[in-house]
Amino acid sequence: MVKNAFISVISEDEKRGSVEFQVFSFTNKIRRLTSHLEVHKKDYLSQRGLRKILGKRQRLLAYLAKKNRVRYKELIGQLSIRETKTR
Repeated sequence: MVKNAFISVISEDEKRGSVEFQVFSFTNKIRRLTSHLEVHKKDYLSQRGLRKILGKRQRLLAYLAKKNRVRYKELIGQLSIRETKTR
């Protein structure tokens, strides 16, 4: 599973509280909710939850991009997500 492979990449110092791990867990939740919504198109409460998680992940990625651009690039490459638009 992808989760175990990614967790092994994170060092012992940065476990669950690190930005990378939080973005990773949000990405897993987003993928799970997206597949759920493909089946249940009218589940509006799950759609709202998905939008909230997307916003949280976007804010964390913006923070990481501002603090450490190299780690940001590595993370979006590992998770195969698009780079956020800058304003």
